[in-house]
Amino acid sequence: MKIMVVGGGGREHAIIKKIKENKSVEEIYALPGNGGIAADATCVPIGAKDIPAIVAFAVEKKIDYAIVAPDDPLVLGAVDALEEQGIPCFGPRANAAIIEGSKVFSKNLMKKYNIPTAAYEVFDDMDQALAYLEDAPIPTVIKADGLALGKGVIIAATRDEAKDAVRSMMQDKVFGKSGDHIVIEEFLTGPEVSVLAFTDSKTVVPMVSSMDHKRAGDNDTGLNTGGMGTVAPNPYYTDEIAAICRDTIFLPTVNAMNAEGRPFKGCLYFGLMLTPNGPKVIEYNCRFGDPETQVVLPLLESDLLTVMQAVTNETLADCEVRFASRHACCVIMASKGYPTAYEKGYPITIPAEVADGVFVAGAEEKAGQLLTSGGRVLGVTAVADTLSCAIDAAYANVAKVSFDNAYYRHDIGQRALRAGK
Repeated sequence: MKIMVVGGGGREHAIIKKIKENKSVEEIYALPGNGGIAADATCVPIGAKDIPAIVAFAVEKKIDYAIVAPDDPLVLGAVDALEEQGIPCFGPRANAAIIEGSKVFSKNLMKKYNIPTAAYEVFDDMDQALAYLEDAPIPTVIKADGLALGKGVIIAATRDEAKDAVRSMMQDKVFGKSGDHIVIEEFLTGPEVSVLAFTDSKTVVPMVSSMDHKRAGDNDTGLNTGGMGTVAPNPYYTDEIAAICRDTIFLPTVNAMNAEGRPFKGCLYFGLMLTPNGPKVIEYNCRFGDPETQVVLPLLESDLLTVMQAVTNETLADCEVRFASRHACCVIMASKGYPTAYEKGYPITIPAEVADGVFVAGAEEKAGQLLTSGGRVLGVTAVADTLSCAIDAAYANVAKVSFDNAYYRHDIGQRALRAGK
């Protein structure tokens, strides 16, 4: 089989490494891929948002199966365009990807179908939003409506911070058109859990849970990032809570999308808060999370391509999806200064002994040398029988990988360890 994976980050590298395990796979193309992915796939310099070029390439190469991984091409209709050319895909069509593409849509969906989430108000006028904040409970959460590279959410601890967030989104357009509409919502408390789920619009199969670490600094300090590391499974996500989430969130969400004429097929990401009043949805994503994928897929014992094809063919109910009863830890090695300004172009050394567990996110290859080219550069993952051993092994591997200007958190998984005691 000829496989095409759209995207070029650590998530895509994790998907590609897992897909390679299927013996029927002859060739994997990554569009655009990156310098590290080039070791496992043929990288093609076509941007993930260039839908016409992606479709033309797929038709030319007679691609047997396409996996559209990032949010942008999904929201832009990449799956729709590929399927129109007879190319089977993993990922939702655009009318379902809106569940991530518009926070206003997803909040209104949850309200309409009684799916537990934070109380909220929607604004498309800045003055009205600022007036609302005069009496709104503080802290509060300000969200840009559209996609914003995972950075369109600001938790405001004071009224002034909240107003500054509104102005930055609606007046200064720091997130472009994504800030034309905003959501101001209740600040929830409790442990956060990420759950990715395979769904063919009829059956929902949750994957192993995970715990992301969004803040740039140790002890959850500093700016929000796209994710500085993650562990799986999440100790707060017990069997009892999983059953509640299945009945009150997972199945109702898929059923709601069907009722709206927007059947969702692909990976549906549930960002959850386990509040004192029960689990509530913080956000939906229409695709595999990053870096959650880098701990979830290494624990998958079933064949990923087979599961994906079952999703596409709506036969997921007949497909075995099995995860190892082990633990995984991923530490993100970033460029110093991320998520704001950082330098690029530093040589990266990845010893062969740890390469299997290294997922390359931001690197390019020049003259046979891998160089840093992004904020998040590598995800270094280890799997072990206990969480403590997985954390120790991941950091031992981080110590073996090197590039100048490297920065990473030193406490990934510590909160999970404390919770598990």
